[in-house]
Amino acid sequence: MTSTDDPFPEFAATRRLILKGAVGVALIGLGEFSFGPVPALAAANDKWPEGAFKQKGEADAIKALYGKTAEVSDKVKLDAPEIAENGAVVPMSVTTTLTDVTSISFLVANNPNALAASYNIPPGTIPSVANRLKMAKTSNVTVIVEAAGKLYSATREVKVTVGGCGG
Repeated sequence: MTSTDDPFPEFAATRRLILKGAVGVALIGLGEFSFGPVPALAAANDKWPEGAFKQKGEADAIKALYGKTAEVSDKVKLDAPEIAENGAVVPMSVTTTLTDVTSISFLVANNPNALAASYNIPPGTIPSVANRLKMAKTSNVTVIVEAAGKLYSATREVKVTVGGCGG
């Protein structure tokens, strides 16, 4: 099709403008990932818990992340499968009715590093997080919710199987 065969010639300039804008946005986004503003922001964030992510044990990771212990609470709901057929992608989510939630963290006791994920929850945000965790083997998964300066937890055992044949 040539430009003279364009069924909507009045929109040709608009299409070119949209395409140029899309290419520009894509290049800007690509530049941010390749040149490093994201790592620079992470480095500038004084709350990045690098030491906690390096801990081998669950208790050590909680201590490094929060500096205190958590109490079990029925106000923290951990939704995780009883049996995970593929340990590489185990879906999990947590919700809570607690108020003033400032962080939510997932720990997998039998992973090489216990702390799997940690989220800062901005004020006014609904405290609900869902993700997929990698699990090395059958393990307890613990979620820690920090609310109003206190720690609350819920734990569930997730059996990791090979091919879904039981564990």
